[in-house]
Amino acid sequence: MTDDQPQRPADSPWHRWAPIGRTLDASGVVGGPVPSIESLRLLPLDEMLAPERPRHGEGDPSECGHCKPSEHTIWANNTWQVGSGFAIPGLPFIASISPREHVLLESAPLEVLAELGPVLQRLSNAVKRIPGVARCHFMRWNDGSAHLHLWAYARPEGMMQGRGAILPYWEQVLPAMPEDMAREHIDIVAEALASSGDGSAYPGR
Repeated sequence: MTDDQPQRPADSPWHRWAPIGRTLDASGVVGGPVPSIESLRLLPLDEMLAPERPRHGEGDPSECGHCKPSEHTIWANNTWQVGSGFAIPGLPFIASISPREHVLLESAPLEVLAELGPVLQRLSNAVKRIPGVARCHFMRWNDGSAHLHLWAYARPEGMMQGRGAILPYWEQVLPAMPEDMAREHIDIVAEALASSGDGSAYPGR
């Protein structure tokens, strides 16, 4: 759809059931298995409109920021690339992982998808070379860009409040680390990714 195309309330059995306009009880989130939240109050559930507005690169692939290496690309091979350094994070490391071809998960060639597992394995091992990192979390939302991409988040060792899906929320409130530390962490990951001989670090340089 285009930005000027009219929207209407989305309609399905689920949408007709959904408690649109109600403020839902979020008390079950507080004090749960990951005790990171003292209180939480959700906004009322908004009406859901369709068709949805296009994502970046959906109508015009030339607007897609994931298609080609950029100054933020820290490693790439012929099929996949890893980007980091978009901003200075509070967590030890954050990166995006995307194919160089403009594809969605639903339409990606099987040979492209077959290489994703090894890339995730290599990136997880590389991220855990950063001092003080215990885990590498991978997440995919697919709402901002019409290009298959995932995110990698480094969970600090001992940060039990950062287990699971809560980690990106911690990233939003943690202060930015020193810039030289962030650059050092990126270099550790880039060099570890390139050490296998497949692909190269900082291909845009």
